[in-house]
Amino acid sequence: MKAPRKRPVDDSAPELPELLETEVASGERAERTPKRRRPIEVVTEGPFKAGTVAIIGRPNVGKSTLVNALLGENLTIVTSRPQTTRDAILGVRTLGKRQLAVLDTPGLHKSGSKLGTHMNAAVSEAVERADLVLFVTEAPVKGSSVRTADREILERLGPNAKVVLGLNKVDEVQPKERLLPMLQALANVRPFLDIVPFSARDEDNVDRLFTVLAELLPEGEPLFDEETLTDRPMRFFAAEYVREQLLRKIRDEIPHGVGVVVDVWEPRERFDHIEMTVLVARESHKPIVLGAGGEMLTRIGSEARARLEKLTGRQAVLKIFVRVEPGWFDRADRLRDLGYASATTPERPLV
Repeated sequence: MKAPRKRPVDDSAPELPELLETEVASGERAERTPKRRRPIEVVTEGPFKAGTVAIIGRPNVGKSTLVNALLGENLTIVTSRPQTTRDAILGVRTLGKRQLAVLDTPGLHKSGSKLGTHMNAAVSEAVERADLVLFVTEAPVKGSSVRTADREILERLGPNAKVVLGLNKVDEVQPKERLLPMLQALANVRPFLDIVPFSARDEDNVDRLFTVLAELLPEGEPLFDEETLTDRPMRFFAAEYVREQLLRKIRDEIPHGVGVVVDVWEPRERFDHIEMTVLVARESHKPIVLGAGGEMLTRIGSEARARLEKLTGRQAVLKIFVRVEPGWFDRADRLRDLGYASATTPERPLV
């Protein structure tokens, strides 16, 4: 899918201080400027570099928020619930002679269903196809030991994997010198090509992370057209944006047993006519999704439609239905219908 860049790099913007680097080195708290993005340095000379980076880690460490920050586009869905991302989603950004293709992946976890198996397999497949792996974890509020789940993921990565460590949510740690023992503990688990602390939410140091990743990519021709944002079809994001609103608005009542199927996508002269079905696992979930008089479903559809229209640049008429399908997340045929091709693929080591 091609889409115009809505937030191009502003080469005239003033350089901001290296907040995080200064704080980690000195232990002093620098003044934060969370609403100002530092422009990413655009390389215009020398050989072209392009490649794919698989972003992996535990659930809910901010991988999808980081992907959107790296792309400069609000592409992937983000909620506060773990395991929101169910498939590897490719996003592409080209700046000058650097093209970064990032793969947002599900959080690695112990799977208890075919859907969970697919999610973990999607991570393995992303690592296999990537030139580089960005392992993301979060800065600890207390302590400096490596979390067991982080250690297990790092140990699953093969010795030949090229890995960069990204430490997210550093904005929540003061003073910044507290990060140093954690960074050293992680470096003791396996070697990293580079280590970058950042805050995906505030986009602090994301510019440096982009540069570090891009410079580690191989020299070669662009993998995608300069204007390409993703290789996913529009209908994929239509389903994702509805699912995002479901998780946000009824997250306390409905677990992750909800799926969204696009039944009809009919481009018309002035708008796209779209029909979708929300799958729920229990009969008791259906009235919750609908809401009183259908009010909840109307709100979900309205906000999902607005986000989709912003992405596509076209108006949309969205109709959403709700159907009860017990155990849909454990049926390989239904998961294939939803596009989860790896639903029956055994989990493999991370190469």
